[in-house]
Amino acid sequence: MASDSLLRKARIQDVKTIHSLLVNCQDGLVLPRSFSELYSRLREFYVAADKGDGRVVGCCALSICWENLAEVRSLVVERDSRGKGLGRQLVEACLSEALTLGIYRIFTLTDRPQFFIKLGFKEVSKESLPQKVWADCLNCPKFPDCDEVALVMDL
Repeated sequence: MASDSLLRKARIQDVKTIHSLLVNCQDGLVLPRSFSELYSRLREFYVAADKGDGRVVGCCALSICWENLAEVRSLVVERDSRGKGLGRQLVEACLSEALTLGIYRIFTLTDRPQFFIKLGFKEVSKESLPQKVWADCLNCPKFPDCDEVALVMDL
């Protein structure tokens, strides 16, 4: 981890910042989440916090879909904090948690597949994923013309 950031599980006081990161992601790469959803799914999130002032500069979540499948999602790192390995560290924290929970198949949907491929994910057809994973797609502004790539990692 970059020496100026600390990786930790999200706390209740982080919800507003996580919401802001997701809503204001200037790349338009993540699905915004409501406050209600963030509060109910808070335990899924890891954050990268500045060691100096504690400010949250990145987040990522591991969402369990089924007994043998989880999704890495909501990965955002503030523009000024990019290039320091925080995105990689956040994803790796989620992968570690999946192993701890006994979940060995992880997927993600992204329009930045190269980032995840560097981490060991492999591209698959979207149709190969269970229908259950598409529930969030209905809330996406890109639906039904999704340009995201499905990627899977078997741990």
